[in-house]
Amino acid sequence: MAVETPKKYVLDFEKPLEALEAEIEELRARVEPGEEALAAQLKTREEELAAKRAELYANLTAWDRVQLARHPERPYTLDYVQRLVENPLEFHGDRLFRDDQAIVCGVGKFRGRNIVWMGHEKGRKVPDKIKHNFGSPHPEGYRKALRLMKLAEKFRLPLLALLDTAGAYPGIGAEERGQAEAIARNVLEMFNLTVPFVVAVIGEGGSGGAFGIGVGNRVLMQEYAYYSVISPEGCAAILWRDRAYAPQAAAALKITADDLKGLGIIDEIVKEPAFGAHRDHDAAAELLGEAIERHLAELEKMSGEKLREDRRKKFLAMGFFEESPEGGRG
Repeated sequence: MAVETPKKYVLDFEKPLEALEAEIEELRARVEPGEEALAAQLKTREEELAAKRAELYANLTAWDRVQLARHPERPYTLDYVQRLVENPLEFHGDRLFRDDQAIVCGVGKFRGRNIVWMGHEKGRKVPDKIKHNFGSPHPEGYRKALRLMKLAEKFRLPLLALLDTAGAYPGIGAEERGQAEAIARNVLEMFNLTVPFVVAVIGEGGSGGAFGIGVGNRVLMQEYAYYSVISPEGCAAILWRDRAYAPQAAAALKITADDLKGLGIIDEIVKEPAFGAHRDHDAAAELLGEAIERHLAELEKMSGEKLREDRRKKFLAMGFFEESPEGGRG
């Protein structure tokens, strides 16, 4: 009995390339040694595909980048931990209620130094997605992360946080157990940490759900990730009362890596493998690891008090207002 090949996931903006990709796959199956004409035709089609894809990716809209950030084959936190952290040991539970697997935390060795790592985890297959609540944390997830932050502070270990969530879980149970307080508490405590802290947005950086573990000395962002106070769909539902306006909202929100670098919200855009991290997890991890190592090396030269002052100044400098001629604020 033949095994059915899983259908390839195609992003909306890449659908014009589907027919050409199908033709290339058919040619590859037909080409055999010695068939120079078919081989030449295959090479021509592959070059044509590469050129068309390069043109597409050179003109991505904000909404296209949101789709890339949500690609189901994109590497998640545990994919990066597996590739970047030696002997990772995961910690579980907040010592108050339960273990929330939407946030994973632990210790390990990153390029010769002991670190504390944490991040949102979405899960790859359906059982894992349910286990990790699709990457949307409950308050106990943030309290678990805080437990690890205090561990890092106690033993003077650098912190690494990988952000990838659509937002904190908005369910009744989460609200009853203090979702807002848990996130606010983490933000307060992160501002007072005296150890090096590097944050990287690796997919979706959604609202307070991301910020609850994201107050670092350095905030990095992968090329096709997004970072926003609200999802484009949520913004569209509020402003236009119609989620169909999400592409317009994405453009207005200024949520891409280029936008946020220009606004001073992030410190570095981390390049991804050609046409997205989902195409080569190993290469994506190598590029991300190099950036993290470079920033950690700089931060490790700073005293604890200087690290705390640096982090506070960084976030207090965000945003501005101007006085209008009429005397109001604009």
